[in-house]
Amino acid sequence: MTVNSSGAATLVQGFGALLADLDGVVYAGPAAIPGAIDALEGLAGAGVALAYITNNASRSSAEVAAHLRELGAPAEARQVYGSALAGAELLAGIVPRGASVLVTGSAILAQHVAEQGLVPVSTADPLPDAVIQGFEPTLGWKDLAEAAFAVAGGAVWVATNTDMSIPQARGIAPGNGTLVAAVSAATGKQPLVAGKPEAQLFRTAASHLGVNMALVVGDRLDTDILGGNRAGLATALVLTGVDTVESALAAVSDQRPTYLLGNLGELHKPYPVIHEELGIFTCGESSAQVRDGVVIMDGERDSVDTWRAACAAWWTSKPHQDRALFPPLEFVREPSKTY
Repeated sequence: MTVNSSGAATLVQGFGALLADLDGVVYAGPAAIPGAIDALEGLAGAGVALAYITNNASRSSAEVAAHLRELGAPAEARQVYGSALAGAELLAGIVPRGASVLVTGSAILAQHVAEQGLVPVSTADPLPDAVIQGFEPTLGWKDLAEAAFAVAGGAVWVATNTDMSIPQARGIAPGNGTLVAAVSAATGKQPLVAGKPEAQLFRTAASHLGVNMALVVGDRLDTDILGGNRAGLATALVLTGVDTVESALAAVSDQRPTYLLGNLGELHKPYPVIHEELGIFTCGESSAQVRDGVVIMDGERDSVDTWRAACAAWWTSKPHQDRALFPPLEFVREPSKTY
């Protein structure tokens, strides 16, 4: 975890833009997360641009923005960046203008492809130059077969995202990743991927906003944080969704966030400096050190500062970690408990 040395009064003022994930960051289920809307509304006054980043490739930016406004969030279509746009831009950088592209996905995806100067088609005969595959609930076997024929024939293959599942009102349903896996199983090939956790989606948003210094905020280490890190951007894990302080501590190296936030409101506060002296990492009133493979934590268990210090200590001791590893913990203020 890095130390905030920008000299900015608040964390977010060190950046030109905030790239925010949606579920688990802005809302949870049908309702906005407490404090999230106020934090997002405060960005304009801080001179920070706002963009929303989603792997969804079946809803238009206008539809996503309308949903966010219903929750009270500041949102316009131009602020929403989905994997359909990122996929079309990724493909446009590979094939020449005017190339034929089999679109296995939504009308929105086909629109983005056309806007790149490419020609959407609906069949693999004649063989198209490329295939782009994104989620669309009406896709069937014939659509996947056409994609497989084209991919097997040598067409460039781009997937908007590879999310294996999507939440629905009745439960968890197959996502675009399962459909991509079907084509992959039939062809023995793998696509280029535009959406999280790959870098293209974040680069697309930052490029459209015209900023270099952007902060990615998400609730998942394996998509939001990994993708932001791959794009070379600063990342912040907000603890209002999927991942926790424990999973952050155990994270593999390329999924470690730059910042750890209890909620979005902390964007508008100075980020605490983490000091290190003789192997002891101090954050606020908390500290941590690694001794014989055990993380010794001196601080309140429910304080984010305690976990910031613990992450700094553990990550420094394990700079290259390729599998999640949760270390034994000892809380000084609870001497009888070791985890």
